[in-house]
Amino acid sequence: MRIDEIIASVQPCFSVEFFPPKTDEGRELLLDNARELSELDPAFVSVTYGAGGSTRDGTVEISSLLHNELDLETMTHLSCVGETADGLREVLDRTEAAGVDNVLALRGDPPRGETDFVQPEGGLGSAAELTGFIGENYGFAVGGACFPEVHPEASSLDADLAYLKTKVDNGATFLITQLFFDNQVYFDFVAAARAKGIEVPILAGVIPIASYAQTERICELCDATIPAQLADAMTALGGDERAEFELGVAYAAQQCTELLLGGAPGIHFYALNKAPATRAVLSALRAARPWERNARQPATSEADAVH
Repeated sequence: MRIDEIIASVQPCFSVEFFPPKTDEGRELLLDNARELSELDPAFVSVTYGAGGSTRDGTVEISSLLHNELDLETMTHLSCVGETADGLREVLDRTEAAGVDNVLALRGDPPRGETDFVQPEGGLGSAAELTGFIGENYGFAVGGACFPEVHPEASSLDADLAYLKTKVDNGATFLITQLFFDNQVYFDFVAAARAKGIEVPILAGVIPIASYAQTERICELCDATIPAQLADAMTALGGDERAEFELGVAYAAQQCTELLLGGAPGIHFYALNKAPATRAVLSALRAARPWERNARQPATSEADAVH
């Protein structure tokens, strides 16, 4: 099923992101964790695409397994890095043959050791271009990434949103944000996107902190900000991983509750191939069902955009 159709019919929409493991042991662990999370009935799952296409085969393989063996609606990530147009068609053909209906179109990060994106000879140069390419040749639902704290290569929020609109104009029917911890950043971003004429649903990307050191490294890589109050609270735990896990779950559950009360159409969990933290947060949300409360929603809420 197409994710744009899922978002229109399932409120709120909960989804989970995985990455292709590099070892057989990692593959089995991923499948075990995916089975655990499938019990909570996520609307869809996604599988990332490594820098420079380093996991391109694993992406399609894992997407196929999750879709066909675990019966999970799946989205395959695809990037332009290191790929010719023919190479992209090969990946898309295999994705289509696996029965997967959804693709997240990305430009992609440069390969390790390189600082700048270089358009491959015979390839594509941007996520917007890839979005159009997919739409012209295939029937996938195409999603796009967006950056509430502004893409690190963008000169301003206005410039970032102007580019984001080209993705939507080229066929992206939903967007997923980079991870963030300050909900006001999300709400302000959505309001600015709507003012730019971007009307598609914007799912909020959330990472439940299981290990603070690991999360810090991830945030450094993707230029995401950890609020000072959260950073101070984590630091005060002195590296106690169990305490970090408990605080991370509590913070993410509160963060997601506020996002849903504010009208976000769904939460996309960055699970890092591990079930416990995401399972705890999603279980809490399923039990409390904050979206059913009679809460006042801001005028710029995602609920207004979706319905």
